Amino acid sequence: MADIVLDLPVVTAVRRPRRLRVHLTRLALVVAWLGSWELASTYWIDPFFYSKPTAIWHKLVVWFTDGTSAGSVWTQISVTLQEAVWGFALGAVAGVVMGVLLGRARFLAEVLAPFIKAANAIPRIVLASLFVIWFGLGMSSKIATAFVLVFFGVFFNAFQGAREVSKVVDDNARILGASRSQLLLTVVLPSATSWILASLHTAFGFALIGAIVGEYAGADKGLGLLISQAQGTFDAPGIYAAMIITTVLALGAESVLTVVERRLTRWQSRTH
Repeated sequence: MADIVLDLPVVTAVRRPRRLRVHLTRLALVVAWLGSWELASTYWIDPFFYSKPTAIWHKLVVWFTDGTSAGSVWTQISVTLQEAVWGFALGAVAGVVMGVLLGRARFLAEVLAPFIKAANAIPRIVLASLFVIWFGLGMSSKIATAFVLVFFGVFFNAFQGAREVSKVVDDNARILGASRSQLLLTVVLPSATSWILASLHTAFGFALIGAIVGEYAGADKGLGLLISQAQGTFDAPGIYAAMIITTVLALGAESVLTVVERRLTRWQSRTH
């Protein structure tokens, strides 16, 4: 054990230069990509259609200093983020509950399978348009669109995770007298945790997409509205600027989910 403890600082010291090289390589790729784009849009391609990094940066500066045509950019970000968070939370909870329950109820899963697949096959842009008609231009229609995108991604993973529970562990828990609720909480959910967490990493991105698609279909606030207005005026930098803000939000949420995942899966590392 002493040798292992002594070796840990050495391993950490070895990893640091590697991480630095990884970050520097990533930075070099980004710089090369932006530089080639700037040169191409200056000398070879029409910046009116393809824009250029400097124009996008200028658009971001204008939005964050003077505001957008729809008001403060912070208001647009806040609205979209609220819609995405609510859609993510509701869709994740519903997806986990339905996935785990149907994963354990084989007969009911077989009965509902074609209906679930049919619902998942409906184009989301069609649903977004319907939700605008049903719930109006407010946040409810955008939350509903985000909910749908999150729900199916989480549902199928939770369903598969519930099906992958070891039969030996399942039978042993039953022999020891575990009730159905105890079986779900102590065996099924822990076994399906990795499946569920894997789906949550992409789910928030889907929630953002759902919110923006809903706003694009019809809204009075949000990043999707900015994209729609930019498209209507052939403002390519505006579209890219909104995309960059959305990407930053998604990456921030990914970082938070990674921290949460590490804390929730500590028990797994302790058991090995």
